[in-house]
Amino acid sequence: MSAAAQYARLVEAASAPYRAAGSFAWHFARGKLGRDPAFRHFLEARLIPEGARLLDLGCGQGLLRALLDAAGEPRLASYRGFELMARDVERARRALGGDCGVSQGDIRTAPFGSADVVVLLDVLHYLPLADQDAVLARVRAALAPGGTLLLRIGDAGGGLPFLLSNWADWCVACARGHGATRFHCRSVAQWRGALEALGFAVRAEPMSRGTPFANVLLVARAPRHD
Repeated sequence: MSAAAQYARLVEAASAPYRAAGSFAWHFARGKLGRDPAFRHFLEARLIPEGARLLDLGCGQGLLRALLDAAGEPRLASYRGFELMARDVERARRALGGDCGVSQGDIRTAPFGSADVVVLLDVLHYLPLADQDAVLARVRAALAPGGTLLLRIGDAGGGLPFLLSNWADWCVACARGHGATRFHCRSVAQWRGALEALGFAVRAEPMSRGTPFANVLLVARAPRHD
């Protein structure tokens, strides 16, 4: 079986529990896991190590948790996800169980605790720039030495693909009940500067495969010793 076929089978397994949360939750899970390249990349590139304490910020209906559960690896020491929208938290719990680790919370104030990996997928541009910096500082404080932040952003220097990214985000925001939304975006260079100012070592990976967007994954490593 090809790698693509194996992943397609995994997507079906990961999205199946969302049938219990309604038609929208199931279709959204299948579409997002199947077409968003970040989820497959996390598994293939092994960006989340075995035994990690994973903190998933802006986790929506818990799709990353569902995918890792279906894959059976990596086995996590713990999973905690925070999501602002109550209906997404309810969808996660109906699909994955009340103990799935998804809680309602604002990532500006939610208690992060300690983590080995923090995931932020297409979240920070909803916040004003000062709040973005504050969240990044909180993430840096929560990460263990040598820990990793996986931050997917839209590159504001990306021209038309960036505008398409924003349009798609606006549509998704409306579909998920966020209403009128203003975005606060930066270029890859600006994101890199903000992260390096916090002591992260950063590499940028294109994360738009199969899409018309200007998405980039920033893999930011915290120093091994403070």
